[in-house]
Amino acid sequence: MAVIKKTSFILSLLTALMISAVALTGCSSTSNTETEPVTINLAAAASLTDVMEEVNALYMQQNPHVTIVPSYASSGTLQQQIEQGAPVDIFMSAGASQMNTLQNKQLIVNDSRRDLLNNTIVLVVPDESTLGIHSFDDLLGDGVSTIAIGDPEFVPAGRYGKQALEFYDMYSQVQSKLVLCSDVRQVLTYVESGNVDVGIVYATDAMISDTVHVVAKGPDEVNSTIVYPVALIKDCENPDAAEEFEDFLFSDEAGEIFEEYGFTLVGN
Repeated sequence: MAVIKKTSFILSLLTALMISAVALTGCSSTSNTETEPVTINLAAAASLTDVMEEVNALYMQQNPHVTIVPSYASSGTLQQQIEQGAPVDIFMSAGASQMNTLQNKQLIVNDSRRDLLNNTIVLVVPDESTLGIHSFDDLLGDGVSTIAIGDPEFVPAGRYGKQALEFYDMYSQVQSKLVLCSDVRQVLTYVESGNVDVGIVYATDAMISDTVHVVAKGPDEVNSTIVYPVALIKDCENPDAAEEFEDFLFSDEAGEIFEEYGFTLVGN
Protein backbone atom coordinates (compact mmCIF):
# COMPACT_ATOMS: atom_id res chain seq x y z
CA MET A 1 0.00 0.00 0.00
CA ALA A 2 2.87 2.34 0.83
CA VAL A 3 4.43 1.56 -2.55
CA ILE A 4 1.23 2.51 -4.35
CA LYS A 5 1.00 5.80 -2.48
CA LYS A 6 4.65 6.57 -3.22
CA THR A 7 4.16 5.79 -6.91
CA SER A 8 1.06 7.96 -7.02
CA PHE A 9 2.95 10.84 -5.36
CA ILE A 10 5.80 10.60 -7.88
CA LEU A 11 3.36 10.58 -10.82
CA SER A 12 1.57 13.61 -9.40
CA LEU A 13 4.87 15.43 -8.94
CA LEU A 14 5.98 14.65 -12.51
CA THR A 15 2.63 15.83 -13.86
CA ALA A 16 2.91 19.08 -11.93
CA LEU A 17 6.41 19.67 -13.24
CA MET A 18 5.31 19.06 -16.83
CA ILE A 19 2.41 21.47 -16.46
CA SER A 20 4.76 24.12 -15.03
CA ALA A 21 7.20 23.62 -17.90
CA VAL A 22 4.43 23.99 -20.48
CA ALA A 23 3.17 27.11 -18.71
CA LEU A 24 6.62 28.67 -18.66
CA THR A 25 7.16 27.86 -22.32
CA GLY A 26 3.81 29.36 -23.12
CA CYS A 27 4.69 32.60 -21.28
CA SER A 28 7.98 32.90 -23.11
CA SER A 29 6.35 32.34 -26.48
CA THR A 30 3.56 34.79 -25.75
CA SER A 31 6.06 37.43 -24.59
CA ASN A 32 8.10 37.19 -27.81
CA THR A 33 5.00 37.15 -29.98
CA GLU A 34 3.43 40.12 -28.29
CA THR A 35 6.53 42.33 -28.41
CA GLU A 36 5.33 45.36 -30.30
CA PRO A 37 7.37 46.75 -33.19
CA VAL A 38 9.45 49.80 -32.30
CA THR A 39 11.07 52.37 -34.57
CA ILE A 40 14.12 54.32 -33.42
CA ASN A 41 14.94 57.45 -35.41
CA LEU A 42 18.69 57.98 -35.32
CA ALA A 43 20.40 61.21 -36.37
CA ALA A 44 24.13 60.57 -36.79
CA ALA A 45 27.08 62.55 -38.10
CA ALA A 46 28.05 61.79 -41.70
CA SER A 47 31.40 60.37 -40.61
CA LEU A 48 29.49 57.61 -38.78
CA THR A 49 27.62 56.40 -41.86
CA ASP A 50 29.50 53.18 -42.56
CA VAL A 51 30.14 52.07 -39.00
CA MET A 52 26.58 52.76 -37.86
CA GLU A 53 25.14 50.75 -40.74
CA GLU A 54 26.94 47.73 -39.32
CA VAL A 55 26.11 48.54 -35.69
CA ASN A 56 22.45 49.09 -36.57
CA ALA A 57 22.26 45.83 -38.50
CA LEU A 58 23.68 43.87 -35.57
CA TYR A 59 21.28 45.45 -33.11
CA MET A 60 18.24 44.80 -35.32
CA GLN A 61 19.36 41.21 -35.80
CA GLN A 62 19.46 40.75 -32.03
CA ASN A 63 16.20 42.69 -31.55
CA PRO A 64 13.90 41.77 -34.47
CA HIS A 65 11.07 43.96 -33.18
CA VAL A 66 13.25 47.09 -33.50
CA THR A 67 13.71 49.07 -36.71
CA ILE A 68 16.40 51.74 -36.72
CA VAL A 69 15.83 54.54 -39.23
CA PRO A 70 19.08 56.49 -39.62
CA SER A 71 19.62 59.98 -40.99
CA TYR A 72 23.20 61.01 -41.80
CA ALA A 73 24.37 64.57 -42.35
CA SER A 74 26.71 67.14 -40.89
CA SER A 75 26.24 67.51 -37.14
CA GLY A 76 25.28 71.16 -37.59
CA THR A 77 22.57 70.30 -40.10
CA LEU A 78 21.17 67.59 -37.83
CA GLN A 79 21.25 69.99 -34.90
CA GLN A 80 19.15 72.49 -36.85
CA GLN A 81 16.70 69.79 -37.90
CA ILE A 82 16.24 68.73 -34.28
CA GLU A 83 15.70 72.35 -33.27
CA GLN A 84 12.99 72.57 -35.94
CA GLY A 85 11.19 69.55 -34.53
CA ALA A 86 12.41 66.70 -36.73
CA PRO A 87 11.36 63.30 -35.34
CA VAL A 88 14.63 62.17 -33.76
CA ASP A 89 15.10 59.79 -30.84
CA ILE A 90 18.90 59.68 -30.57
CA PHE A 91 21.53 62.16 -31.74
CA MET A 92 25.13 61.12 -32.38
CA SER A 93 27.20 64.23 -33.00
CA ALA A 94 30.75 64.50 -34.30
CA GLY A 95 31.30 67.54 -32.11
CA ALA A 96 30.48 68.67 -28.60
CA SER A 97 29.35 72.16 -29.63
CA GLN A 98 26.27 70.92 -31.50
CA MET A 99 25.23 68.82 -28.52
CA ASN A 100 25.94 71.76 -26.20
CA THR A 101 23.59 73.94 -28.21
CA LEU A 102 20.77 71.41 -27.98
CA GLN A 103 21.41 70.94 -24.27
CA ASN A 104 21.34 74.69 -23.65
CA LYS A 105 17.98 74.80 -25.43
CA GLN A 106 16.75 71.94 -23.24
CA LEU A 107 16.18 69.67 -26.23
CA ILE A 108 18.07 66.60 -24.96
CA VAL A 109 17.70 64.36 -21.93
CA ASN A 110 20.64 65.62 -19.87
CA ASP A 111 21.24 62.38 -17.98
CA SER A 112 21.48 60.46 -21.25
CA ARG A 113 24.38 62.49 -22.66
CA ARG A 114 27.59 60.47 -22.84
CA ASP A 115 30.85 60.75 -24.79
CA LEU A 116 31.31 57.68 -26.98
CA LEU A 117 34.13 58.06 -29.51
CA ASN A 118 37.33 59.91 -30.40
CA ASN A 119 38.77 60.52 -33.86
CA THR A 120 41.58 62.41 -35.59
CA ILE A 121 41.74 64.72 -38.59
CA VAL A 122 44.18 64.10 -41.41
CA LEU A 123 45.27 65.51 -44.75
CA VAL A 124 44.42 63.28 -47.71
CA VAL A 125 45.33 63.48 -51.39
CA PRO A 126 44.29 61.42 -54.42
CA ASP A 127 46.48 58.35 -54.93
CA GLU A 128 47.64 59.73 -58.28
CA SER A 129 48.63 63.12 -56.85
CA THR A 130 52.02 64.40 -58.05
CA LEU A 131 52.04 67.65 -56.07
CA GLY A 132 54.39 66.37 -53.40
CA ILE A 133 52.14 67.20 -50.44
CA HIS A 134 53.60 65.68 -47.28
CA SER A 135 52.62 68.11 -44.52
CA PHE A 136 50.40 71.05 -43.67
CA ASP A 137 53.27 73.38 -44.61
CA ASP A 138 52.98 72.19 -48.21
CA LEU A 139 49.51 73.73 -48.40
CA LEU A 140 51.21 77.12 -48.69
CA GLY A 141 52.90 76.15 -51.95
CA ASP A 142 51.83 77.61 -55.28
CA GLY A 143 51.17 74.10 -56.59
CA VAL A 144 48.21 73.68 -54.25
CA SER A 145 45.22 75.64 -55.48
CA THR A 146 42.22 73.88 -53.87
CA ILE A 147 41.76 72.49 -50.34
CA ALA A 148 38.46 70.80 -49.50
CA ILE A 149 37.22 71.28 -45.96
CA GLY A 150 33.86 70.95 -44.25
CA ASP A 151 32.10 74.25 -43.67
CA PRO A 152 33.31 75.16 -40.15
CA GLU A 153 29.90 76.66 -39.35
CA PHE A 154 28.14 73.31 -39.65
CA VAL A 155 30.70 70.53 -39.98
CA PRO A 156 32.78 69.54 -36.92
CA ALA A 157 35.54 68.10 -39.11
CA GLY A 158 35.69 71.46 -40.86
CA ARG A 159 35.89 73.31 -37.56
CA TYR A 160 38.71 71.04 -36.42
CA GLY A 161 40.39 71.53 -39.79
CA LYS A 162 40.17 75.29 -39.41
CA GLN A 163 41.63 75.00 -35.91
CA ALA A 164 44.53 72.97 -37.32
CA LEU A 165 45.24 75.60 -39.96
CA GLU A 166 45.09 78.31 -37.28
CA PHE A 167 47.39 76.25 -35.06
CA TYR A 168 49.97 76.28 -37.85
CA ASP A 169 49.30 80.00 -38.37
CA MET A 170 48.32 79.56 -42.01
CA TYR A 171 44.55 79.88 -42.12
CA SER A 172 44.51 83.42 -43.53
CA GLN A 173 47.13 82.46 -46.11
CA VAL A 174 45.18 79.50 -47.49
CA GLN A 175 41.64 80.81 -47.00
CA SER A 176 41.27 81.69 -50.69
CA LYS A 177 42.09 78.07 -51.58
CA LEU A 178 39.40 76.55 -49.37
CA VAL A 179 36.47 74.71 -50.95
CA LEU A 180 33.73 74.51 -48.29
CA CYS A 181 31.70 71.30 -48.24
CA SER A 182 28.36 70.38 -46.68
CA ASP A 183 29.81 67.45 -44.72
CA VAL A 184 33.02 65.48 -44.33
CA ARG A 185 31.94 62.81 -46.82
CA GLN A 186 31.61 65.45 -49.53
CA VAL A 187 35.20 66.46 -48.78
CA LEU A 188 36.27 62.85 -49.27
CA THR A 189 34.33 62.58 -52.54
CA TYR A 190 35.98 65.73 -53.90
CA VAL A 191 39.42 64.35 -53.13
CA GLU A 192 38.61 60.91 -54.56
CA SER A 193 37.38 62.44 -57.80
CA GLY A 194 40.44 64.68 -58.12
CA ASN A 195 38.29 67.82 -58.09
CA VAL A 196 40.52 69.26 -55.37
CA ASP A 197 44.22 68.92 -54.63
CA VAL A 198 43.88 67.96 -50.98
CA GLY A 199 41.25 67.61 -48.27
CA ILE A 200 40.91 67.55 -44.50
CA VAL A 201 38.87 64.60 -43.24
CA TYR A 202 38.72 62.24 -40.30
CA ALA A 203 41.14 59.34 -40.25
CA THR A 204 38.12 57.03 -40.25
CA ASP A 205 36.93 58.52 -43.55
CA ALA A 206 40.32 57.98 -45.14
CA MET A 207 40.22 54.32 -44.05
CA ILE A 208 37.13 53.52 -46.10
CA SER A 209 38.54 54.94 -49.34
CA ASP A 210 40.60 52.97 -51.86
CA THR A 211 41.61 56.01 -53.88
CA VAL A 212 43.09 58.47 -51.36
CA HIS A 213 45.93 58.25 -48.88
CA VAL A 214 46.90 60.13 -45.74
CA VAL A 215 49.90 62.45 -46.00
CA ALA A 216 49.76 64.12 -42.57
CA LYS A 217 47.94 64.03 -39.24
CA GLY A 218 46.42 67.09 -37.63
CA PRO A 219 48.15 68.52 -34.56
CA ASP A 220 47.69 66.62 -31.31
CA GLU A 221 46.45 69.81 -29.69
CA VAL A 222 43.41 69.66 -32.01
CA ASN A 223 42.96 65.92 -32.31
CA SER A 224 42.86 65.51 -28.55
CA THR A 225 39.66 67.60 -28.45
CA ILE A 226 37.68 65.54 -30.98
CA VAL A 227 34.81 63.72 -29.30
CA TYR A 228 31.51 62.18 -30.41
CA PRO A 229 28.75 62.62 -27.79
CA VAL A 230 25.45 60.71 -27.81
CA ALA A 231 22.15 61.70 -26.22
CA LEU A 232 18.42 61.05 -26.27
CA ILE A 233 16.23 63.82 -27.61
CA LYS A 234 13.71 65.15 -25.09
CA ASP A 235 10.69 64.59 -27.36
CA CYS A 236 11.78 61.00 -28.04
CA GLU A 237 8.71 58.88 -28.87
CA ASN A 238 10.20 55.61 -27.59
CA PRO A 239 12.50 56.57 -24.68
CA ASP A 240 12.83 53.05 -23.26
CA ALA A 241 13.81 51.54 -26.61
CA ALA A 242 16.12 54.47 -27.36
CA GLU A 243 17.82 54.11 -23.99
CA GLU A 244 18.40 50.39 -24.59
CA PHE A 245 19.93 51.15 -27.98
CA GLU A 246 22.16 53.84 -26.50
CA ASP A 247 23.37 51.33 -23.89
CA PHE A 248 24.20 48.95 -26.74
CA LEU A 249 26.41 51.59 -28.34
CA PHE A 250 28.63 51.36 -25.24
CA SER A 251 28.71 47.56 -25.24
CA ASP A 252 31.78 45.47 -26.06
CA GLU A 253 30.08 44.20 -29.24
CA ALA A 254 29.51 47.68 -30.61
CA GLY A 255 32.94 48.81 -29.38
CA GLU A 256 34.67 46.16 -31.47
CA ILE A 257 32.89 47.42 -34.58
CA PHE A 258 33.78 51.05 -33.87
CA GLU A 259 37.43 50.10 -33.45
CA GLU A 260 37.40 48.10 -36.70
CA TYR A 261 36.43 51.32 -38.47
CA GLY A 262 39.28 53.26 -36.85
CA PHE A 263 37.46 55.02 -34.04
CA THR A 264 38.83 55.11 -30.51
CA LEU A 265 36.48 54.51 -27.60
CA VAL A 266 36.45 57.34 -25.07
CA GLY A 267 38.58 56.34 -22.10
CA ASN A 268 40.70 53.87 -24.08
